Amino acid sequence: MDPTFLSATDLADLVRTRKIGALELLDHHIARTERLDPRINAVVVRDFDRARSRAKGLDSEKDKTAPLFGVPTTVKESFDVQGLPTTRGHMALKDTCAGQSSIAISRLEAAGAVIFGKTNVPVDLADWQSYNPVYGTTSNPWNTGHTPGGSSGGSAAAVAAGLTGFEIGSDIGGSIRVPAHFCGVYGHKPTFGLLPNYGDPKTSSAAGTDISVIGPLGRSATDLATALDILAGPDPDESGLTLNLPAPRFSGLKDLRVAVWADQPGSHTDAETVAAMLALADGLERQGVTVSRTARPGFDPIAAYHLYLRLLDSGWSSRITDEVVESKRKRVATLAPDDTSADAIMVRTVDMHHRTWLGLNEQRHRWRRTWSAFFREWDVLLCPAFSTAALPHRQDGTPWERRIAVDGTETGYADLLFWPGITGGYHLPATVAPMGFTKAGLPLCVQIAGPLYGDRSTIAAAALLEQAWMGFQPPPGW
Repeated sequence: MDPTFLSATDLADLVRTRKIGALELLDHHIARTERLDPRINAVVVRDFDRARSRAKGLDSEKDKTAPLFGVPTTVKESFDVQGLPTTRGHMALKDTCAGQSSIAISRLEAAGAVIFGKTNVPVDLADWQSYNPVYGTTSNPWNTGHTPGGSSGGSAAAVAAGLTGFEIGSDIGGSIRVPAHFCGVYGHKPTFGLLPNYGDPKTSSAAGTDISVIGPLGRSATDLATALDILAGPDPDESGLTLNLPAPRFSGLKDLRVAVWADQPGSHTDAETVAAMLALADGLERQGVTVSRTARPGFDPIAAYHLYLRLLDSGWSSRITDEVVESKRKRVATLAPDDTSADAIMVRTVDMHHRTWLGLNEQRHRWRRTWSAFFREWDVLLCPAFSTAALPHRQDGTPWERRIAVDGTETGYADLLFWPGITGGYHLPATVAPMGFTKAGLPLCVQIAGPLYGDRSTIAAAALLEQAWMGFQPPPGW
């Protein structure tokens, strides 16, 4: 049996039942990485020797019940792995190794995963592309002229290309969901705060970042559910609480209540994406799912999106240097008063007073409650993960200077944040699952959002779609 494109849980079963050894499985993935990764440059940090030593140890263990036992795993470069660098794309950090691993890494290893490398990211995890001066550019295995997305672009590309059995990434503005969509794999952005990830104090924020979360990417919904059980739960240094997430509120398609939000006036979504969303709605309805194409949460979507943009920019402001702050102040002075582009909205937060932020946060939580009321009527919301399929490589200028054509309509690069932000900005869980393909053969995925702490519901809905609609398909030639 060729294990290349099996799910992580299936790979663990192969090792557990001794149909393949942990070392043999690891060597299979290492050989593929050495042979094929030059085409896409996804696995940019390699830790093969330590991984082989760990796999040998697993082969000699009698207890093989761990859920990811022997699964070859890579992780996003921004995770701290003891003994490996965490650069986030900065040359100054390329020779500085983490002294301790992130909580997520420790939990993966305790679950039997064999971590053999780290995957590429954009500088400061802030781009729809994944390129940086340390490790270069990562390409999409479906079409190497296109990006796999950002910031977990290397993660999604490695999963899609069959270089790794499992991955974890992070998401503040779609950084799990967009790469999963661009590469046609499964990804889960959990409820905010559900998966802790403190790591090395030299590189890791003890306070965390508003909106930002970590989560899994894989080739099946089952992999996401398994990862949720492994990674979720309070930081052991800060809480003695235990976690008991609610079970899905449905058992099958016929008792599933789905709202479909295929497009939004004022935010460009390409016609192929909208058509794929509506085709999915029609298909589900034919199978007995209760579907609404008009149900929406009770707020102005554009106002809610603009609020997210202001919270996003203030949230990640701790990452930027004084020089960047000063450049943003200069840009504010050049903005027209009526400029409501995403970049203009975000850059105006540069000197926001804390009292103003508290008011924004209050409004955010009021609209969180509006989302909660919406999800009393509907089990999940289906909406695009992004406005288009995978973008062509773009490395010209700074991200805020780029313009993107969506069905012939030019839009700001940052204005593509609408679909990631309207759910993620309100701390909701969202699962991305394969939905279809463009005429050019690029993957299209659906974003499945649910209520706060409804992570099991969004993943369960993805599993139903995997059976009733479509699952992961490997890119040709891999």
